Amino acid sequence: MAQTTVKEIIKDAPAFAQLTDLATERLGGKVLFATDDFFAEKENLIKPGRGIFITDKYTERGKWMDGWESRRKRTPGHDWAIIQLATTGKISGVDIDTHFFLGNHPPNASIEACLLPEGQVVIDWETEVNWVEILHKSHLDAGSQNFYQIENDGIYSHLRLHIYPDGGVARLRVYGEVFKRWEEVASTETVDLAAAINGGNAIACNDMFFSAMSNLIMPGRGVNMGDGWETKRNRTPNNRDWVVLKLAIPGYIDSFEIDTAHFKGNYPDRCSIEACYSPNTDDVLHETAKWITLLPESKLQADHIHAFKSTNDTEKFTHVRLNIFPDGGVSRLRVWGRKG
Repeated sequence: MAQTTVKEIIKDAPAFAQLTDLATERLGGKVLFATDDFFAEKENLIKPGRGIFITDKYTERGKWMDGWESRRKRTPGHDWAIIQLATTGKISGVDIDTHFFLGNHPPNASIEACLLPEGQVVIDWETEVNWVEILHKSHLDAGSQNFYQIENDGIYSHLRLHIYPDGGVARLRVYGEVFKRWEEVASTETVDLAAAINGGNAIACNDMFFSAMSNLIMPGRGVNMGDGWETKRNRTPNNRDWVVLKLAIPGYIDSFEIDTAHFKGNYPDRCSIEACYSPNTDDVLHETAKWITLLPESKLQADHIHAFKSTNDTEKFTHVRLNIFPDGGVSRLRVWGRKG
């Protein structure tokens, strides 16, 4: 069985691939319909990772594949699938990944998008929806991540992925910015300011050798040790590993929750948290922003949910930085606070 590492996933990826995957199942995305998923289920399109290949695994319909695969089309037309995004958002780029689909990938694909009112039921996706093409018919390479930048400023809730004429796609990634109606959130309401579903984003770290920093702000608890942020073993005395999160909206921070679920022999010994206010992310990344300590260096435990109070809940912040000493893995970080 082939295994994909974090380094392989992010290698040569464009800048937009650091944004939130609005379609991922982990956030709440769904595949609602496909014209044909005879060989491999449409739901695989939005699962984590790039997909795996098991040489000798077959089903009663043919070779088992970790993706969406339609049968060979013997009639006019082409296949397509409907994806409901986890949250409405602005789309900056897509990755139509044909990983392990070599002699059976679609030569071309296109994408349409629409914005539907929450709860609207659609019976006929071809006639009841006003689709906007955001990616024209474009070439796909076999067994590859096919990245395309989206030049469209619209806010969308659903996509239609067209493949021409048939074949298999391992994953569809839809990178963009969450659109949340913050005007509907009361200034006294406590929310997770860092959560991806609210628009938070992991923007930088010094190391994510074993697992990605974006896992920190996913919903729920981690399902296993790979579902967190884990750095390699560092032998440098007094080492500090760190990750920077951009908050969904500037806000006042009341408390933190640091979950080391599944990290038992490799959790950090200690952590601290800093925050800053900076409308310019470049200042944050280039260390010109002023960082304020909200959680002094504190001990951590294995496989445990830690609750910590912020030392400053009266100043407004835009970014937080989690420091871990000397290295290790953290499953989730919650930043509880109020919009500013």
